[in-house]
Amino acid sequence: MPTSKSRERVAKNFVKRYGNAGLRKLLTALAAGESGQVIAEEFDVSRERVRQWKNIFGQVVTHYQVHPEVISLLESENEAA
Repeated sequence: MPTSKSRERVAKNFVKRYGNAGLRKLLTALAAGESGQVIAEEFDVSRERVRQWKNIFGQVVTHYQVHPEVISLLESENEAA
């Protein structure tokens, strides 16, 4: 598990090489779910390096969202009660 110091070190090294704009571009691509291959080609690195960046710069969060029709069903049953 990366520490905050190691995250900061990797981020600083990334910015030295690709600049702040590059870091923004990487983070935007990761947040948008772009494939590791596409990102790797953009930065001329391996997919493994992109995976490492992904893990050190943030985390994937999964969110479960109930469909509106299911919510409506529950609300209509509550009103009938």
